[in-house]
Amino acid sequence: MSACSLCLAGTLALTPATAAARTGPGASPSSRARAAQLPQPSLLERHGTQVRRHDGAPSVPDVSALSWLVADADSGDVLAASEAHRQLPPASTLKTLFALTVLPGLPAGLRHTVTDQELEGLGEGSSLVGIAEGLTYKVSDLWRGVFLSSGNDAVHVLAAMNGGIDATTTEMQAKARALGALDTHVVTPDGYDEPGQVSSAYDLAVFGRAGLHNADFARYCATADAWFPGYGTSTYGIQNTNRLLTGANGVEPYPGLIGVKNGYTTNAGNTLVAAARRGGRTLVVTVMNPQAGGGFTVYEEARELLDWGFAAAGHVDPVGSLDALRPRATAVRPHTLDPQAGPAGRPVAAPSSPDARGARGPQAAAEVQDAAGGGSGWPVAGAIAAAAVLGAAAVAWALRVRNGRAARG
Repeated sequence: MSACSLCLAGTLALTPATAAARTGPGASPSSRARAAQLPQPSLLERHGTQVRRHDGAPSVPDVSALSWLVADADSGDVLAASEAHRQLPPASTLKTLFALTVLPGLPAGLRHTVTDQELEGLGEGSSLVGIAEGLTYKVSDLWRGVFLSSGNDAVHVLAAMNGGIDATTTEMQAKARALGALDTHVVTPDGYDEPGQVSSAYDLAVFGRAGLHNADFARYCATADAWFPGYGTSTYGIQNTNRLLTGANGVEPYPGLIGVKNGYTTNAGNTLVAAARRGGRTLVVTVMNPQAGGGFTVYEEARELLDWGFAAAGHVDPVGSLDALRPRATAVRPHTLDPQAGPAGRPVAAPSSPDARGARGPQAAAEVQDAAGGGSGWPVAGAIAAAAVLGAAAVAWALRVRNGRAARG
């Protein structure tokens, strides 16, 4: 029995090292398969329109946007897209990422008195809701200013409450990476034109979809009209600038629309993330910078893509997934869990670098696993081996004691 115990100790000492070894040329097929949790680049990496139609499926509409995408918000399946990962200025659609990052940490009923410093640094020509220094606002009022009026002044105040502009942009960048949005580079939290500030149709759809699974986000982005505090007890009305939701300026409202966010800047042109429900299905579309028509073309092209998506659902195969680039690991430390990481609360491991645009495929998965507490497995193996050896020694000692007792008896 003593010899068997020692054999077991040796077996236990070697097994964890083999099972948890780093992937590489000498790794076993099973360990490589476990590490290969991120897919290889999909059809969405290719140029031009990507769609996999069955016989009889409707044709994809001919839209002029530089980049667009249609996805099922529940499954994350991308039904069709064009230039999905093209990096373009996002304008105020970047406020979706701002809300995902900051909204969970600020209670809606919290009251805050605005200072002059919090309104500094607003870009020239910024969209504003009309926040005034010295007035006290509830956080819920500020969020209505963000979602309805696209108020950069409201963004700046909320960012100040979150630790400041720099801290907030850093958190937004990390949040984007945690969601698998690798095309986004954040310079300002409000989406104002700045050199190097970019996102993509893919990333914005990821943000819009994630937002719909946050009850507060979903409520704000679906609000068409609200009253906003002024001086004293006065209030004034504000209206959502998403005309596909409100039907303003002659744009026909889209049936079943549930938000999400529109934007415009000189460099970005018109941008839009829109989501709608019909027949138990929810779709999210992104349209970036249409090249034809006027300023309302972004709404009409989104309408065409939503109509196509509802008609084509079940008649096309996915060309990608909004979950595809989200980092995953089999072992995730509790402090790296992201409570906003998708509809099922799927845990994700925070990537080690915010600039991991090209880190896809099995190697990226292995790196995430190592960062989350995986790695070679030798420390675990050593602990198990030590425990096994101690167990074997205890068994041998017990046998000697028993044998001694038997001899003495």
